[in-house]
Amino acid sequence: MSAVLPSSAMLRAADRSEGVWMSAWRRFKSDRVGLVSLAIVIAFLVLIALSALSLVAGHWQREVGVPYANPTFLGPTPPPLAVQLDQGKGPPVDISAVDPLAPRYAEWAERASKLKVGEEVRANTLLLGGDRLGRDVLAKAIKGAEISIFVGVLAALLATAIGTALGAVSGFLGGRIGDLLEWVYNVFTSIPGILLIFAFAAVFGRGTSTVVLILGLTGWTGIYRLVRAEFLKHAVRDYVRAAEAIGASVSSRMFRHILPNVSHVVLVQLSILTVGFIKAEVILSYLGLGVSIDQVSWGTMLAESQVELLLGCWWQLATATVFMALFVTAFSLFTDALRDALDPKLRGLE
Repeated sequence: MSAVLPSSAMLRAADRSEGVWMSAWRRFKSDRVGLVSLAIVIAFLVLIALSALSLVAGHWQREVGVPYANPTFLGPTPPPLAVQLDQGKGPPVDISAVDPLAPRYAEWAERASKLKVGEEVRANTLLLGGDRLGRDVLAKAIKGAEISIFVGVLAALLATAIGTALGAVSGFLGGRIGDLLEWVYNVFTSIPGILLIFAFAAVFGRGTSTVVLILGLTGWTGIYRLVRAEFLKHAVRDYVRAAEAIGASVSSRMFRHILPNVSHVVLVQLSILTVGFIKAEVILSYLGLGVSIDQVSWGTMLAESQVELLLGCWWQLATATVFMALFVTAFSLFTDALRDALDPKLRGLE
């Protein structure tokens, strides 16, 4: 009995077999949490794009409300005594015997609350409240998202790209190149991180691009070590040797064969770095090494809210915290779902 040879249609179907990325996308679509997280991340990205084009939150610097304006859901309640003192209104005591102008203070305070900014009357309440200058906290949070997410994501991508490239080269090629990269890694890890950040800040100054460079150039060491270990492990496996046998180049074996199989490690580190760098931006802005003074970020909002908490005004802290927590949680869940979709161990269970 003669063997049945495969037809040309069967061969074409085999050639069109599902690739790694299409297979990962198919698995990712079945993860509802991942899809919802992706939608939230995309919504934030659209929001910061509109903010960058000044289509939303373009007026964040305008003093549209009275100082420390309450959120709308609290109503225009009188400010606490500490806020009155901060605004120069003085304690609610009878001092007419000392100051003959005291009876006019209430009238002047009412007039001051109705001062116009451009053509608009200052509002007694804002949707999510106002800061000490009467700026809209919601607009500041949206504009701050543009800076904080830009810094966190771009710095994480820079650190991930550096760490992945160097780890792949060191783990796959080894030899003198690997020894040199190990020496560079040991130099960076031997210096305390905060001192390294201060050193870069002293050289580059302050600003958004500076923060991205500082975090990207100092945060690649962790992912480098993990990627190097993964490439050392995969470089001797059968599928890589088979690719070498059919004439695949070194770069093809590194980035077309091995990298997709270690991408879940890269994505986990990208998620961790993004969250960590957003927090690092908060710390740098608090220390005066972050964004410039004419910009706003979640870090500067949290720094401002320290004084406001003493006055009983909590809404700027709450708004910045909720925005940050929502994005960070959604981004972490999204990268976790993407990692599971790309994990070769899970692919083998299908």
